Parts: sequence; C-alpha cells; structure tokens
Amino acid sequence: MKKVTLIGMLLLLGACSKVPPGNVGILVNLYGDSKGVQMREVGTGRYWLTPNENLYLFPTFTQTYTWSLKNNEQIKFQSVEELSITADVGITYRITPDKASLLFQKYRRGIEEITDIYIHNMVRDAFVEESSKLPIETIYGKGKADLVNAVQHKVQAAVLDIGLVVEKVYLVDDLILPDAVVASINSKIKATQMAEQRQNEVAQSTAEANKEIAAAQGVAQSKLIVAEAEAKAIKLKADALKDSASLVQWQAVDKWDGKLPGVNGGGVLPFINIK
Repeated sequence: MKKVTLIGMLLLLGACSKVPPGNVGILVNLYGDSKGVQMREVGTGRYWLTPNENLYLFPTFTQTYTWSLKNNEQIKFQSVEELSITADVGITYRITPDKASLLFQKYRRGIEEITDIYIHNMVRDAFVEESSKLPIETIYGKGKADLVNAVQHKVQAAVLDIGLVVEKVYLVDDLILPDAVVASINSKIKATQMAEQRQNEVAQSTAEANKEIAAAQGVAQSKLIVAEAEAKAIKLKADALKDSASLVQWQAVDKWDGKLPGVNGGGVLPFINIK
C-alpha cells in the first residue's frame, strides 16, 4: 500500500510544473479536438498538468543573444558590389507577457528555438536587404551605424504585433571582409586623408600669405597717407609765401638781430619797406 501511495505521489509530482518569477507559462493541449494552444498565459506558480497538457515557459525579462562566428551562427550579407561581409551580431529583446501565446501560436517553438531559427533569419534577411543598397566603403565606414539602425527598425516592425519587443540590434565586433577589400579600402582612406592634409596646408599657406600682403598694404597705405599730408602741408606753405609779401617781410624782421649792415651802399635798410 505504501509503495502504491509513493508511486502515486511521484506521478503527481511529475505532472506538476512550475512557472518561476520573470516568466510566463503557455498551456498547450497535446491531443484530441482541443489540440493546440489554450490561448491563455499563466503567471508565477505551480500547476498540475493532465497527461494531455504541456507547459512552455517564456521569459518576460530582457534577453540577450549573440550570433557569432565562434558558434557558426554569424550573419552573412553582401554590398551593392556583391562583396561578401560577415558579422557577429547581438540582439536584446523581451516578450510582452499578455502576448506570449500569440508568439507560441505563430512559431510552435520555445523561446530558444524561436531565437536560434526565426529571429536569426529575420535579422539576417534585414541585413541582406539593407546592405545590398550600399557600397562597401559606406558599410565599412561612416554608414555602418545607419545600416544597423535600419536592420533594427525592420526587425522591430516585423515582430511587434506578436508580442516580441526588440530593444537593440548591434554589432559585437568589427565587420569581417576579404583581406584584399580591407587593404583597398584602407589605401583609399589613407589617400583621402593625405589629400585633405595637403588642402589644409595650402589653405594655411594662403592665409599666411594673405596676412603678410595685408600687413604690407597697411604699411604702404600708412606711408602714402603721411606723404600726402606732408605734400599738402608744403603746398599750403608755399602758396602762403607766394601770395603774401607782408608775410615774407615779417619773417625777415622776425629773424633780424637788429644790427644794421656795416656797409650800406644805397642807404636803404635791408628787408624793411617803410611807407
């Protein structure tokens, strides 16, 4: 009797399933006319399952997954020139608790299989579609972030209605390109940088030359202004001397020391016209 009771308890425990915190459970009927998802989520707790029921767990906290070359899950895509590119890609997502049954109903898989197969394919297809519009130099250079953002938005839109919220798609490491392509891109980047450096040097030399020219023009203009002022002063003085005899006579008297010359042949005082 005790053995029977013990076996019964073990069977009951075997039929008991638990939904741990941070998860939501989906009940599924395995047989009969009601075979399939029961279209209801169950929260944290223990549940007694009939032989016809199974419980799938879906985490509701943020999940992080990486598809890498190390695990042979890397993402491959091509540029507009059909050059092959390989990338280790990461994703973070979470499941909306009240839509977990929709997610299971669509894929009929647990979250790990959904991530490994379906979400992986979504991300890959988005990279293939978006990268095929871009040249390799854009993907490898400044356009890399724009490419990843475009992929993220496309995947977000594809899974939002089935209860999957994609928070971020990102590159885990540098893009992997053929060595010849990397060498060619680096060579072109170096040439562009050298050309920009030369342009900067020419611009700097031109600016310095213009500065010196401006300084010389300033000195010349200053000398011209002084010369014109001196010439004008001389002319004014000459005009005054020419037009005014009394001024000439006054200047002579102003400089006379008051002594008469020792010899005066004509009897006339020099420089003075007395009327």
